Amino acid sequence: MKSSISFNGKEALWFLKEKGSLPREEKALQAMEALESGRGKGSDFLGWLHLPSEISSTVIDNIKDVVEDWKKDIDIVVVIGIGGSYLGARAVIEALSHSFAALLPSEGPRVVFAGQNIGEDYLAELEDLMKTASIACVVISKSGTTTEPAIAFRLVKQHIESTYGKEEAKRRIVAITDSSRGALRNMVSREGYRSFIIPDDVGGRFSVFTPVGLLPVALAGIDIETLMDGARDMEKITAQKSTDNPAVQYASFRNALYENGKKIELLVNYHPKLHFVTEWWKQLFGESEGKEHLGIFPAGVDFTTDLHSMGQYIQDGERHLFETVISIASPNRSLTIPEDADNADGMNYLAGKHINECNKMAELGTRLAHVDGGVPNLHIEIPLLNAYYLGALLYFFEKACGISGYLLGVNPFDQEGVEAYKKNMFALLNKPGFEAQGDILRKRL
Repeated sequence: MKSSISFNGKEALWFLKEKGSLPREEKALQAMEALESGRGKGSDFLGWLHLPSEISSTVIDNIKDVVEDWKKDIDIVVVIGIGGSYLGARAVIEALSHSFAALLPSEGPRVVFAGQNIGEDYLAELEDLMKTASIACVVISKSGTTTEPAIAFRLVKQHIESTYGKEEAKRRIVAITDSSRGALRNMVSREGYRSFIIPDDVGGRFSVFTPVGLLPVALAGIDIETLMDGARDMEKITAQKSTDNPAVQYASFRNALYENGKKIELLVNYHPKLHFVTEWWKQLFGESEGKEHLGIFPAGVDFTTDLHSMGQYIQDGERHLFETVISIASPNRSLTIPEDADNADGMNYLAGKHINECNKMAELGTRLAHVDGGVPNLHIEIPLLNAYYLGALLYFFEKACGISGYLLGVNPFDQEGVEAYKKNMFALLNKPGFEAQGDILRKRL
């Protein structure tokens, strides 16, 4: 099967001490084999590995049932979640929706997000919005006690119950949570909400192909079956123990660059709809590899926009970074630059050219300039930005992340470090059981 993703690392080879087209080839293949066989660290969290090929048709049908039900009379769906319970869905929705969808007529409900911050103004403004439309809610949390989504859900639940009544709230609230335990699962049992399961062996940042990602995406009117088709084909391609495997190639190059002093990876896109794909990618790699005082720091830029803010640093700043550029071979729309009789801006040399040609030349020129300036470039290309190729791209990154973590020597599937700030926050908020720690912390402030 031909890959829907092409990877090219030739613009990074000059910066490596290793010779050959694929650095650390043997170790990269061993890491891939450890992942596929389930013999690596954190193997009890590999449920995502075969999700595209093994997802139940019943799950897809149940998602479609919710979409059909809410299509009748719901204007706005508030999706509540944080981290992996939020970023995957938002990445897909932003990438595959009209850029100005919020200002255009809609046949189905619009999806908005809450629970990803503790902004008082944000949540107060969400309440303003909910008063203007017919509201439903998808709440996503394994435990139901994560602070940010729990606060948001209290507010949204209260609005739905006071506006439509407790009985109608059963239809307007859907929970995605643990199969058998946790505060949210208990609430589902008590209140009678419809629910979907977050598999025990799938961590949040790998959950985009579970109902966590699929239900919000489907509610936004996106074809989740085509999304899964792309992921399923990429699952097969990246299971090959071969140096032609693009996930092996990417993981190998980024680790070789890290060993050669490149500590920061910038994910670069030239398509504004990919901004939240970058945000999703940052969590995927940052939470998977940032352990034991190791790991590449994942950051992102949107070009050409950020060339006018971050371009100077990338070109001439400290040489501790490399770029991974996501290219889209062809646009979905066609638009040419008009000619202007006065040519006051001196731009008539571009008249008749497609916008995409200008964007591509900006991309090629920037890549050459940055490589000449000492910034290695890795290049990933997909043919089009659609559901199929986006599904393939997201799965490609998941697989490459697992391989890359094993190459680094860490467990890419745990995240103990995220608990430190939570314990301090609980103590400062006087959560029962944290009083003594709160007293200690307040003396430090």
